[in-house]
Formats: sequence, C-alpha cells, structure tokens
Amino acid sequence: MHTPWYTVSNADAIPSPALLVYPDRVEENIRRMIRIAGGVERLRPHLKTNKLPEVIRMQMDQGITKFKCATIAEAEMAAACFAPDVLLAYQPVGPNVTRLIQLVQRFATTTFSALVDDEGAIHMLSAAAARAGVVLDLFLDLDCGMHRTGVAPGPGAIALYRLIAGSPGLRAAGLHAYDGHIRETDLTARTTACDQAFRAVQAMREELVKGRLAVPTVVAGGTPTFPIHARRPDVECSPGTSVFWDLGYGTLLPDMDFLPAVLLLTRVISKPATNLLCLDLGHKAVASEGPHPRVELLGLPNARAVGHSEEHLSLETDRAGEFPVGSCFYGLPWHICPTVALHQEAVVVRHGRAEERWQIVGRARAITI
Repeated sequence: MHTPWYTVSNADAIPSPALLVYPDRVEENIRRMIRIAGGVERLRPHLKTNKLPEVIRMQMDQGITKFKCATIAEAEMAAACFAPDVLLAYQPVGPNVTRLIQLVQRFATTTFSALVDDEGAIHMLSAAAARAGVVLDLFLDLDCGMHRTGVAPGPGAIALYRLIAGSPGLRAAGLHAYDGHIRETDLTARTTACDQAFRAVQAMREELVKGRLAVPTVVAGGTPTFPIHARRPDVECSPGTSVFWDLGYGTLLPDMDFLPAVLLLTRVISKPATNLLCLDLGHKAVASEGPHPRVELLGLPNARAVGHSEEHLSLETDRAGEFPVGSCFYGLPWHICPTVALHQEAVVVRHGRAEERWQIVGRARAITI
C-alpha cells in the first residue's frame, strides 16, 4: 500500500500537538515562487509566515536577498542570518523607533527599511536617525483599498513622500501597497480588482517621478495577488504564505500551484460518543481566528468540528469507531501564519522520519533588541 507523503515513520517519538515541517516541499515552493516572479530580484518574501532562520537560509541559498517582516524580532532574526535587505512592513512607533535604530547600528551588513504613513511618525524617525548619525530608508505605505494602514494615493501622500525625501536622517526608498483584501477565487475577477487598485499607486509613482522625486522601488501585494503583480516589470512582490501553503489559500486560490509543506501532528485523546473524536488540537495549537474548518485531517476530510477550546478539538465523524484513543492524524491548518506562531519549535521531517527540531525564533516579541 502506498504511504502518504506526510506520514512520519517515527511519529511515536513526537509529543502532540506538534508542528511538522517538510523541507523538501518548502524548497520546492521557493523554486515555484522564483519561477512565478521571473527571478529572485523580483522577490521580497514575507517572513511572518515561517519565522524560521532555517527557511530564510533556504531562500538565500536560492538567491533571494530581500525580505519583508512584521516585527522587530523578525527583522533581527533575518539580520542574524546576514540577510542583505530587510523591510519592516510596520510603522515604528514608541520604543520600536529606538529598537529599529539599534538594529541599524548593530547589523552593519543589513540594509533596513520601514513603512510610514504619518507625518508625526516621519518626524520622530528623522530625529532619532539624525541623533544616531544613521540614515533610514522609508517606504510610504499606501492604502489601495484594504483600509487597514497606509494613506490614500493623492496630494496628501505626495506631500508625505516629499517630507521623507527632505528630512534629515531619512531616505525615500519607494512605495508600499498591500492589497490583502483582494482574494477572489476567480483569477479573472482577482486580476481585475488588483489592476484597478494598483492604478492609483502607479499614477502616484509617475507623479512623484515627474516632480523629480526618486521612487527606487514599489513593493506590492501578498500571496493572492502575487502572480498578478509578478507581470509588472517594475514591482517587487512579497508573498508569504506560499512558502508553507495552507488549507485556506489552497481552497480560495486553486490557480496557485504550491505544496502544503507544514502540517500539525495530533492524536485522539478521547472518544466521548460513538461518532465523536476529541483531539489535542485546541486554540493553543491551531489558529482559531476564523470559523471552522480551522484544520482538515488528511485522510478524514469529512469530519465536522463541533467543539473547540483551549486544548481540545471535538470532531463528528461516522468513522470514529475506526480510530482508538492514541491514533495519530495529520492536519492541514486553514491559516498557517498564526498557527506557526503558536509553537515554540518545529519538528523537521525528511524522508519520512522526524530528524531534528527547529526553534521558531521569530515568534518572540523580542530576541536581543
């Protein structure tokens, strides 16, 4: 009988719940990302999904030099891997202004940049950089329809970009436009929405250049719009989830050909009724910010979640009688990014065996800075 790709022959040695990483599939996903982008120079993958130095090194081994992250800790993790170029895709405020300056001072081989969308934040970063005697690269964050962060393209945004370019200690690095709200399943509809949202970004870039302001880079999109932005010759793409993939994007984006590369090992811990299985896969082990299905058990796809709490996941299935207490399952999370952040370590599976463990360094709020 054929053994499924995800089966771990020494699973009995792995306490559950556990996060399993399959490096051969991760490497293949990186190759596919590069192929879609048309070259490594077009890629700035987001680290918030993997949070692992080992995965950063895999990406660098394939020629990727630019990265995007969401926290100071993730930025430090990347710099400790000697990543040449790291964008903090989060406006630094409060103590994070000082922490960013400290990163610049400590890691001389890494070029750091950050997002801004506020005049006061620009002034704070300018003063901090000038005091420290460093130059910070800043991207202006544009709101292209998600309404989460950023400023709408237009005269106000142009004034902010001009302020960055003219402030001591700062350098205008370009524009950033994240369109995470665009995730239509139909590729044609997704492309139309993405192109429409990006027109204002492109128009602003042209206006800035016309006004003799340099716009070295435009960083655009996430995973759902990655193949669309990849067709634009003058844009850097920053997919994140594609390195691991998950049930959510696998369901919503059937046109995108990536491999599930991270799973959850879980066990049956109780059978409270003839049609119920209770697994050790509670809120603390799998991302639970959305409705069910939050995870799909490979080999048991029709099981229906009927209860979920901190340590337990209760599933209803007419096959419950087939699985005694202690039985192992492999689960594909709906949302892999926050699922990774719930685990201290990942169990590395090579050739069907659990071989080592990787510490999930980037889940920390702070590493040393």
